[in-house]
Amino acid sequence: RTIIVPLSDNEEYEEAIIVHERCLAGRMNVLQEDHQNTVESLNNLGSVYAGLKKYEKTLEYYERALNGNEKLLGKNHTSTLMTLENIAVINMYLKNFGKAEELYQTALEGYEGQLGKDHKNTMKCARLFRNSLATSGNEEERLLALTTAYPWLNEDDA
Repeated sequence: RTIIVPLSDNEEYEEAIIVHERCLAGRMNVLQEDHQNTVESLNNLGSVYAGLKKYEKTLEYYERALNGNEKLLGKNHTSTLMTLENIAVINMYLKNFGKAEELYQTALEGYEGQLGKDHKNTMKCARLFRNSLATSGNEEERLLALTTAYPWLNEDDA
Protein backbone atom coordinates (compact mmCIF):
# COMPACT_ATOMS: atom_id res chain seq x y z
CA ARG A 1 0.00 0.00 0.00
CA THR A 2 2.72 2.55 0.85
CA ILE A 3 4.72 1.74 -2.29
CA ILE A 4 1.93 2.83 -4.64
CA VAL A 5 1.29 6.37 -3.43
CA PRO A 6 4.83 7.72 -4.02
CA LEU A 7 4.56 6.74 -7.70
CA SER A 8 1.79 9.31 -8.06
CA ASP A 9 3.80 11.93 -6.21
CA ASN A 10 6.73 11.46 -8.60
CA GLU A 11 4.53 12.12 -11.63
CA GLU A 12 5.07 8.61 -12.91
CA TYR A 13 1.35 8.54 -13.56
CA GLU A 14 1.20 5.88 -16.25
CA GLU A 15 3.10 3.43 -14.08
CA ALA A 16 0.99 4.43 -11.10
CA ILE A 17 -2.21 3.68 -13.03
CA ILE A 18 -0.97 0.17 -13.86
CA VAL A 19 -0.04 -0.53 -10.25
CA HIS A 20 -3.27 0.97 -8.85
CA GLU A 21 -5.44 -0.90 -11.36
CA ARG A 22 -3.70 -4.16 -10.49
CA CYS A 23 -4.20 -3.47 -6.79
CA LEU A 24 -7.87 -2.58 -7.34
CA ALA A 25 -8.47 -5.74 -9.39
CA GLY A 26 -6.96 -7.88 -6.65
CA ARG A 27 -9.00 -6.20 -3.95
CA MET A 28 -12.20 -6.46 -6.01
CA ASN A 29 -11.53 -10.17 -6.51
CA VAL A 30 -10.65 -10.98 -2.90
CA LEU A 31 -12.43 -8.33 -0.82
CA GLN A 32 -15.24 -7.13 -3.14
CA GLU A 33 -16.19 -3.49 -3.73
CA ASP A 34 -17.75 -2.93 -0.31
CA HIS A 35 -14.51 -3.25 1.65
CA GLN A 36 -12.59 -0.27 3.00
CA ASN A 37 -9.32 -1.29 1.32
CA THR A 38 -11.10 -1.52 -2.04
CA VAL A 39 -12.67 1.89 -1.48
CA GLU A 40 -9.20 3.24 -0.70
CA SER A 41 -7.93 1.80 -4.00
CA LEU A 42 -10.79 3.49 -5.88
CA ASN A 43 -9.89 6.81 -4.27
CA ASN A 44 -6.17 6.36 -5.02
CA LEU A 45 -6.86 5.59 -8.67
CA GLY A 46 -9.10 8.65 -8.89
CA SER A 47 -6.27 10.76 -7.50
CA VAL A 48 -3.85 9.49 -10.14
CA TYR A 49 -6.33 10.34 -12.90
CA ALA A 50 -6.76 13.79 -11.34
CA GLY A 51 -2.98 14.25 -11.62
CA LEU A 52 -3.30 13.46 -15.32
CA LYS A 53 -6.19 15.96 -15.58
CA LYS A 54 -8.51 13.17 -16.76
CA TYR A 55 -11.36 14.55 -14.72
CA GLU A 56 -14.23 12.44 -16.08
CA LYS A 57 -12.28 9.30 -15.20
CA THR A 58 -11.41 10.85 -11.84
CA LEU A 59 -15.10 11.40 -11.08
CA GLU A 60 -15.89 7.81 -11.98
CA TYR A 61 -13.49 6.49 -9.34
CA TYR A 62 -14.23 9.13 -6.71
CA GLU A 63 -17.98 8.53 -7.01
CA ARG A 64 -17.50 4.79 -6.56
CA ALA A 65 -15.30 5.53 -3.53
CA LEU A 66 -17.97 7.89 -2.17
CA ASN A 67 -20.66 5.20 -2.51
CA GLY A 68 -18.43 2.73 -0.70
CA ASN A 69 -17.57 5.16 2.08
CA GLU A 70 -21.23 6.05 2.58
CA LYS A 71 -22.16 2.35 2.87
CA LEU A 72 -19.25 1.41 5.12
CA LEU A 73 -18.72 4.52 7.23
CA GLY A 74 -21.82 6.68 6.86
CA LYS A 75 -22.45 10.02 5.20
CA ASN A 76 -20.87 12.11 7.96
CA HIS A 77 -17.62 10.19 8.46
CA THR A 78 -14.59 12.35 7.73
CA SER A 79 -13.34 9.95 5.02
CA THR A 80 -16.70 10.25 3.27
CA LEU A 81 -16.60 14.03 3.60
CA MET A 82 -13.06 14.18 2.16
CA THR A 83 -14.17 12.15 -0.84
CA LEU A 84 -17.17 14.47 -1.27
CA GLU A 85 -14.80 17.45 -1.13
CA ASN A 86 -12.54 15.82 -3.75
CA ILE A 87 -15.54 15.40 -6.05
CA ALA A 88 -16.39 19.08 -5.55
CA VAL A 89 -12.84 20.06 -6.54
CA ILE A 90 -13.09 18.02 -9.74
CA ASN A 91 -16.46 19.59 -10.53
CA MET A 92 -14.80 23.00 -10.22
CA TYR A 93 -12.17 21.94 -12.78
CA LEU A 94 -15.00 20.82 -15.06
CA LYS A 95 -16.76 24.17 -14.49
CA ASN A 96 -19.78 22.45 -12.94
CA PHE A 97 -20.01 25.27 -10.41
CA GLY A 98 -23.52 24.56 -9.15
CA LYS A 99 -22.69 20.91 -8.45
CA ALA A 100 -19.39 21.85 -6.82
CA GLU A 101 -21.09 24.39 -4.54
CA GLU A 102 -23.74 21.87 -3.52
CA LEU A 103 -21.04 19.31 -2.67
CA TYR A 104 -18.91 21.85 -0.79
CA GLN A 105 -21.91 22.92 1.27
CA THR A 106 -22.75 19.32 2.17
CA ALA A 107 -19.12 18.57 3.07
CA LEU A 108 -18.80 21.78 5.08
CA GLU A 109 -21.94 21.03 7.08
CA GLY A 110 -20.63 17.52 7.75
CA TYR A 111 -17.21 18.77 8.85
CA GLU A 112 -18.80 21.34 11.16
CA GLY A 113 -20.95 18.65 12.74
CA GLN A 114 -18.12 16.16 13.14
CA LEU A 115 -15.09 18.36 13.77
CA GLY A 116 -16.30 21.87 14.62
CA LYS A 117 -15.79 25.19 12.84
CA ASP A 118 -12.15 25.62 13.85
CA HIS A 119 -10.81 22.28 12.62
CA LYS A 120 -8.34 22.46 9.72
CA ASN A 121 -10.51 20.26 7.46
CA THR A 122 -13.56 22.46 8.09
CA MET A 123 -11.52 25.61 7.45
CA LYS A 124 -10.03 24.20 4.23
CA CYS A 125 -13.46 23.22 2.95
CA ALA A 126 -14.85 26.67 3.85
CA ARG A 127 -12.04 28.29 1.82
CA LEU A 128 -12.69 26.05 -1.16
CA PHE A 129 -16.42 26.73 -0.91
CA ARG A 130 -15.79 30.48 -0.74
CA ASN A 131 -13.53 30.27 -3.79
CA SER A 132 -16.15 28.32 -5.74
CA LEU A 133 -18.83 30.88 -4.89
CA ALA A 134 -16.53 33.73 -5.91
CA THR A 135 -15.55 31.95 -9.14
CA SER A 136 -19.11 31.27 -10.24
CA GLY A 137 -19.91 34.96 -9.74
CA ASN A 138 -23.62 34.50 -9.22
CA GLU A 139 -23.86 33.50 -5.58
CA GLU A 140 -23.40 36.78 -3.70
CA GLU A 141 -26.04 35.94 -1.10
CA ARG A 142 -24.50 32.55 -0.28
CA LEU A 143 -21.00 34.06 -0.28
CA LEU A 144 -22.15 36.69 2.22
CA ALA A 145 -23.72 34.01 4.43
CA LEU A 146 -20.53 31.94 4.31
CA THR A 147 -18.22 34.85 5.15
CA THR A 148 -20.59 35.86 7.96
CA ALA A 149 -20.38 32.34 9.40
CA TYR A 150 -16.59 32.29 8.88
CA PRO A 151 -15.40 35.91 9.29
CA TRP A 152 -11.75 34.88 8.93
CA LEU A 153 -12.44 34.06 5.26
CA ASN A 154 -12.44 37.81 4.57
CA GLU A 155 -9.03 38.09 6.24
CA ASP A 156 -7.57 35.59 3.73
CA ASP A 157 -7.84 38.25 1.04
CA ALA A 158 -6.04 40.94 3.04
